Amino acid sequence: MASDSAALERVLAGLDAEQQRVVTAPAGPVCVLAGAGTGKTRAITHRIAYRSLRGQIRPEHVLAVTFTARAAGELRDRLAKLGVPGVQARTFHAAAARQLRYFAPRLLDGRPLPEVVETKARFVTQAAAKVGLRSADRDLARDLASEIEWAKATLVQPEGYAEAAARAGREPPLEAETVAAVYAEYERVKSAAGVMDFEDLLRGAIWAIEEHPDVAAQIRAQYRHFVVDEYQDVNPVQQRLLEAWLGQRRDITVVGDASQTIYSFTGASSRYLLEFPRRYPDAVVVRLTRDYRSTPEVVELANTVISASRGPEARVRLALTGQRPSGPPPIVRTFPDEPAEAAAVAAQCATLVAQGRPPSQIAVLFRTNAQSAIYEEALADAGVPYVVRGAERFFDRPEVRRAMTAIRAAVASTDPAVPLPEAVIGALRAVGWHPDQPASGGAARESWEALAALVRLADDFVAASEAAESAGVAGASPGSWGTPLERFHAELLRRAAAQHVPTLEGVTLASLHAAKGLEWDVVFLVGLVDGTIPVSYARTLANVEEERRLLYVGITRAREVLWLSWAAARSPGGRQRRPCRFLPMLDPSFTRRTPAAVGETGGKRGRSVRGLRMMSCRVCGTTLTDGVARKLGRCVDCPSDIDEELYDRLRRWRARVAGEQRVPAYVVFTDATLTALAERRPERTEELVAIPGIGPRKLEQYGDAVLALIQGADPDDL
Repeated sequence: MASDSAALERVLAGLDAEQQRVVTAPAGPVCVLAGAGTGKTRAITHRIAYRSLRGQIRPEHVLAVTFTARAAGELRDRLAKLGVPGVQARTFHAAAARQLRYFAPRLLDGRPLPEVVETKARFVTQAAAKVGLRSADRDLARDLASEIEWAKATLVQPEGYAEAAARAGREPPLEAETVAAVYAEYERVKSAAGVMDFEDLLRGAIWAIEEHPDVAAQIRAQYRHFVVDEYQDVNPVQQRLLEAWLGQRRDITVVGDASQTIYSFTGASSRYLLEFPRRYPDAVVVRLTRDYRSTPEVVELANTVISASRGPEARVRLALTGQRPSGPPPIVRTFPDEPAEAAAVAAQCATLVAQGRPPSQIAVLFRTNAQSAIYEEALADAGVPYVVRGAERFFDRPEVRRAMTAIRAAVASTDPAVPLPEAVIGALRAVGWHPDQPASGGAARESWEALAALVRLADDFVAASEAAESAGVAGASPGSWGTPLERFHAELLRRAAAQHVPTLEGVTLASLHAAKGLEWDVVFLVGLVDGTIPVSYARTLANVEEERRLLYVGITRAREVLWLSWAAARSPGGRQRRPCRFLPMLDPSFTRRTPAAVGETGGKRGRSVRGLRMMSCRVCGTTLTDGVARKLGRCVDCPSDIDEELYDRLRRWRARVAGEQRVPAYVVFTDATLTALAERRPERTEELVAIPGIGPRKLEQYGDAVLALIQGADPDDL
């Protein structure tokens, strides 16, 4: 394509100096470290257009790889507007599928490419049955499928799964050997059915290129220049396919941000981005740090949060500089409980909409999908339309529907004198839910959390009924109609009905993972408590750091207004919690400290402010303000040298005692106390009282049993 100076000027117009450096970099390896909102898509599309208009490349010889079809479509649209149509912009899977379909007759003796199945569920369920698992419910099947996907994405075969899972710190839903057996049988069942899964597309494309020189030559003749977006999210099988496409060539541009690596649980790794300059010592490396999306106030908070990161990603951490006009400072709010937090968020959304803000430019973001329920209800009550992104509405979830059926069935058989939360727990046991046994695996754990949310709703319902009765509200008397469980079931039906009203435009409700790649004028980051973000099962430093990056992604979704909030308790009068350790400004005592005393902003360990000796977590460096954490010497959720077998026996004993006494497990001992016991393993009574959470009364009640457990007793014998 002949050079056109006017067209080239249009391509370079409006680019900052760093973006221009990306666009005009010579052929060869280019690594673009692009922070959130820094115009990475603009830079790479203009690079392709610039090289095409100068005649350096032909558009049909370019393969731009993205991670979503939406991103691929945006690339094609932008290139067409720049006067460069014909570039192939596809996801890894779409590109691999296209190539395999084309070459299938040659590779498969005239047969077409097998059907690609949308879900593994049916074959996983069949495989589980073949290895002797009597039942694999929906959640277990999903979690087994996730493990198989991770293994195939990381190039792990069934025989190597157990070792690889242990090395990666995975928490499989079953024993690793059992998962490996299901994986092996899944491959056999799938093969017998003559179908492929999405990972097979990538592996098949690799096989076609690596094992068939004629295929490799034809593909490499077609695609000579490569651009890879979101390179921090590449997994091993995608990287191997990229290397197969490249062969020995070096014309590749990669774009990524290690601080936005949030999908390691799927096999994604920032390692390839971090090591790119080592693989290509002559690579042009450009850092894009001018943030055009968010106000300087939002950018400053994002920088503060990510500046405390540790681990390999910190080597290429980007300090962003906001380019937009100044805006309001982030709004920080603390609430006594989650219902109050949700009501305040809904009220603020209603005010914004009334002032003319489009609902579609407002988002409420949270860590887990189970948190959406209370915000769905609060927005519905406030008359604010909403849409749930990336997940089912709470009352549409299959486990919630089954739970409501179980609650309805329990109405006739439950003694009306039983406290409502206990009655709900009893009903949920019928669908396999137990309050002290959070499930392993992502889908199973998410389902467990959803049903735990129903128990919290029961607590809220009791509190609201008592408040209404005290205020003399008609119909609030306990005997006014039906049993407590019957009235609660009716309340659930009312909530479900209120939230089934279809909406065309509304406030977005989404998890932080589902929000990646999106942006809104106004963002509410809610539920910012330790145990939720970071999640309680983030037990290694790597896991904790990924949670920090997840919060960073959430913050950088906001263009103008950012709200940060947390609730001190789940329910009115409930057990107190700590704010998210990544945001020390949420701590009410934060304003009384000097900046140097705050661990998250580089403070010195042991610095005193107004007589308070500041302590930092020995694992992650976070300032410890919680009394329990200070006694532990680390954040409650940070990794430690805990005796896992003892911890498990303590939990089983606690669950039995709590069941016998008909009280929540934390009333016996909190998780923090069990953790301290399993770490310190006290051998004498005087050592027990030094453990946080063990006072004279609990020492008298449980001291002998705890010492016996530490000495090796079986929980069932006590």
